[in-house]
Formats: sequence, C-alpha cells, structure tokens
Amino acid sequence: MIETLNLLLFVVEAIAYFALMVTLLHFRHRLGLGVFLTALGVMHFMETYLAAVFYVSLPFGDVSPGSSVFFSGKLMMILMLYLQEDAATVRQPIYGLFLGNLLTVGIAGVLQLHQPLQMSPDHTPDVDFLKEMGWLMVWGTALLYVDSLGIILLYEKLGDFFRRRVVLRFLISGFVLLTFDQIGFFSALHYFLGVPIAAFWGGWKAKMFAVCLYAAMFAIYEYYIRRGRAAVSARSISDVFGDLTFRERYNDLLERTGRDMLTGVYDRTRMEMEAPLMLREALKQGLFATVLILDADHFKDVNDGYGHLQGDEVLKAIAARLGTTLRSSDRVFRFGGEEFVAVCPGTDHEEGLRLAERLRWTIATSVKTPDDRPVTVSIGVATADEDGVDFTAVLTAADGRLYAAKKSGRNCVVGRSGVVKLN
Repeated sequence: MIETLNLLLFVVEAIAYFALMVTLLHFRHRLGLGVFLTALGVMHFMETYLAAVFYVSLPFGDVSPGSSVFFSGKLMMILMLYLQEDAATVRQPIYGLFLGNLLTVGIAGVLQLHQPLQMSPDHTPDVDFLKEMGWLMVWGTALLYVDSLGIILLYEKLGDFFRRRVVLRFLISGFVLLTFDQIGFFSALHYFLGVPIAAFWGGWKAKMFAVCLYAAMFAIYEYYIRRGRAAVSARSISDVFGDLTFRERYNDLLERTGRDMLTGVYDRTRMEMEAPLMLREALKQGLFATVLILDADHFKDVNDGYGHLQGDEVLKAIAARLGTTLRSSDRVFRFGGEEFVAVCPGTDHEEGLRLAERLRWTIATSVKTPDDRPVTVSIGVATADEDGVDFTAVLTAADGRLYAAKKSGRNCVVGRSGVVKLN
C-alpha cells in the first residue's frame, strides 16, 4: 500500500515538475529565459540533498525523488531547451551551476576556520555535511555537464536514423544518458555518504520510468501544443559540440562584423553571404524557410517633415521591434533605406504570414513619429521551396508581394494568396 502511494506521488511529482518547467520554457519570450534558467538552477541543491539523504520505497526498489524525478527532469528539460533555442544557450545553466557549486565548496572550507556558536542545543552547525554536499554537488554538476553534452549529441546522431521521430530520439537519449549518470552519481553517493549498492538498481529503474513519463509528456507538448514543430536538426556533431564548448568565439567575432551602423542589424553584404546558406540548409533538412521583406510606409514624409535624425530614430525603433519579435534562429538584415529583410528557417508560409502580421501590428501600435502619429509598414512574404529553391527567387517573390502591399493601400501583409489580415 505504501509503495503504491509512493509510486502515485512519484508520478504526480514528475507531472508537476514537467508542467511548471515547460510552462516557463514555452513562455520564455514573454517572461524572459532567465526565469526558466533560475528555476532550473535553484532546484539543484534540493536535488542533490534529496539524492543524498531522502529515499522512499517503490515497487522497483528504494528510490530518491531528488535523483529519479528532479534530476532526470532537469536533464530532459535541458534537451528541450536545446530543441527550442540553441547549444550556446544550453551551456549557460551548466557553467553557472558548476561555478556556483565550486563557490559553495570554497565557502564551506572558509567556514570551517570559524568557531561557530551553538545558539540552540538541538541545532549544531554541521559544516562537514556542507562540505560533503558541496563536493557532491560539484561532482553532480560535472556529470550534468557531460550528460548535457552527451544527450544533445546523441539526440543529433540519432537524427541520422530517425530524422522526424523526435519523441523516439528524446526517449532513447534519456535512457542512455541517465544510465550513464546513474553509474557516475551513485559511485559518488556510495563513496561520500555510504549509500548501499542495493539502491543502485532501484534508482536506475526509477530513472528509466521517469524518462518514459517525460517522453510521454514531451510528445503531448510537441503534437498538441507546439503542433509537431520540434527541431529536425541535421547539424554536424562537431558543430554542436563546438557551440556547447565555446568554440564559437571566432564566430562571435564574425557576428560583430557586417552590421548596419545605424540599426545594429546585419547589412546587405552579410545577407548576400548568409541568407542563401540558410535557405539551402533548411531545404536540405526537409524544412521550409520563409523570407519577409518589410518597408516603412511614407518614410520620405517622415524625413521631410521631421528631419533625417528623427527618420533615423524611426528606423532604429523598427529594427528593435524586429529583434524582439523574431526568434533567435531568424536573421534580420537592412536591405537598404527603409527596407528590411528577415529570413526565418523552419517556418512555413502560414506561420510566416502570422509572424509578418504580428510584426506589422507591433510596429503600428508602438512606433510613433514625434507628433504621435503611428508608423506603419508593408510586408511581402514568400517561402522556399514553394516560391523557389534559392534565395534570389524567394526574395524576388517577396519583393513582388511587397509592391502589391504598397498598391493595396499599405499597412498590410501580402502572401501567396494576396492581402492577409489575421485576427
């Protein structure tokens, strides 16, 4: 009876953890990614503490919820973060946790030099336990770092065999890496805290059960909330590994070049270099790629009526709205004058139209002239491979639709089927 109740609580804990974390992840663009990362990080001490001292009896053995529910959930959340963001974002919580735990160990060492007062006869400061926990946390975070690299690289490698079966890749990656983690972390538990070896198998079975729960919830999230939009990546393993381990510093230097001096977005030269590659890579992966070309309406009137400096402010405001509305995987370029081009890989035509309408509405409601008149934009939308298989053809189609938007009265979006007004 007790084991059955504990198993039910185990399932409830996993569902609650997944629901909370995936909500923060889903709304990261509104709440800020820092909220998700902080929630992920503050759980680490509790996970480690529970893994050290808190065990319950389940039908398949003695298990710690800290290790089997929360740590397993964290690793699967890191993989989900990678699927929705990129490897450079994923490494942030890993390095942050590792450095924070090193600091914990250092502080514990300094605290041992004090002679603490016993303020209550029932509470004695246990600095040795703090030090043990610190080192256990460092070991756990080192494993988390390896686990995170491993689960992402394995997920990518499995794409060679199961390109579009993202849930299966998610499940297999969790099985393999949490088995590795159970071996590594249990070794530390046994060495530092004397946890009996008999607890190893129960913990492993619990982690495998947790992975099945998380994979089932991941499938529901992908197919019913995100509508199957999981990343179908075909990046090379070396590229992903390089992003995870700071090898992209050279690329960061490249990122700082090819920028438009006024707006800060990429310039036309950079567009001619990168945009064709982005479309080719998307098509190679079996994905759509949508191009938006956007033009500020009656911009000459802004320059003539308020001066070129105010016109510059309007352009900077438009560029800022583009930066905050588009995804991190999209690219924005200043095409010339008051025109901007956005390249959105992994975006089909309908999604591109919705994105363009959101951009149009955002700019119309938030960018103003000095006398508080709204600044509007017209947008043309085209998608590879339906409107062409190379960037020049798709950009030409989008430019023609931009011209149609201008002829249709401006402040609108034109796609393949004509003027679009989405509610």
